[in-house]
Amino acid sequence: MWFVFLAFSAAAAILVMLSLRQSKSTVELGTLSREIFEDQLQEIDRDVQRGIIFDAEADAARVELTRNILRVSRVNAPQAERRDNVSLLGVLLAALLIPVISFSYYLQFGNPEVPSLSLADRQAERDERNAIITIANRMEGELKSHPEGGPSNGWMLLGQTFMRLGFYDRAAEAFDVVASRKDADSAVFSMLAEALISQEQGIVTPRAEDAIAQALERDPMNPAATFYTALSLEQSGQARKAHDIILERLGKADGFYPWMESFVAQANRIGAIIGRAPVSLTQFAPMTAQSGPTDSDIAAAQDMSEEERAAFIASMVNRLATRLEANPDDLDGWLRLGKAYSVMGNREGALEAFENAARLSKALPDDDLRKDVASNMLRSLRD
Repeated sequence: MWFVFLAFSAAAAILVMLSLRQSKSTVELGTLSREIFEDQLQEIDRDVQRGIIFDAEADAARVELTRNILRVSRVNAPQAERRDNVSLLGVLLAALLIPVISFSYYLQFGNPEVPSLSLADRQAERDERNAIITIANRMEGELKSHPEGGPSNGWMLLGQTFMRLGFYDRAAEAFDVVASRKDADSAVFSMLAEALISQEQGIVTPRAEDAIAQALERDPMNPAATFYTALSLEQSGQARKAHDIILERLGKADGFYPWMESFVAQANRIGAIIGRAPVSLTQFAPMTAQSGPTDSDIAAAQDMSEEERAAFIASMVNRLATRLEANPDDLDGWLRLGKAYSVMGNREGALEAFENAARLSKALPDDDLRKDVASNMLRSLRD
């Protein structure tokens, strides 16, 4: 492939050289034409002296030839001057350096190992996106034309759709409709703040700060509002206060929640700037600590013999099961044990583990993914 690129570069350089030669020929042709006209003027003078033409005819011929000489001079003289100023060395350097620079840039930022999407795949993605945009536009029109302003859940769904499409300004408009209503809760204002911040490419504007304040006023424990509060403080030069707020909110968590991972990453990013020690998720959610067989453990066992693999997995599963007998409230442990039993083909053991997990996950909020995992796995085993 690189030889093909070099061949194209060489061909481009040759074409540039040919164009320079052709330009030089054009200048020489213009000079030659002017000399011919001057010879014709002298020929007119000789014809007058020989009595071949009269003075009136000679004057008319001189005027016409003079016009031609001036026209050629105006056209070719500047062109010749401009082309003579072109540095042949500069053109050669450009012809050679442009491919080299392009090649270097591609090596730095390109990745020839990444497979390209086929035209059909790209077209399918575009078609799907266009279909979603069409549906969203239709939904927006129906909501705006609704006699009572449209239901709040419809506007929220529209705003979330525009967020996924990257239309942050339109998402903010949709959320703003619900935020102006009396029954708007904390989540509405935090979503509005997110849309406004995304619209400004991560900058917390005064309008976004107002939405964040409204969200915290309705629910001081709203994690999204706390996250954006910390972001606003960091951007205003109060990184230490932002770090304190993040850690304080993490410390108030009564279990594991998906948003905690973002908080830990945010805390460590700010902590690295202000010189504070990094934190880990297990400090605030001990149940996330790895115990028992993990996906990597089970994958490593694939290189063993059948007997070794069976003994390896069984020993780790037994250790986890023994630990859960002493700590039966470990939701993540039961989920891990159920997965391990499923891999081993122990349906009864997996069913018991996921039953315990489902029991423990009942008190979790609906947005906790572990609740869905436990119920879905339990349902699939029973079916």
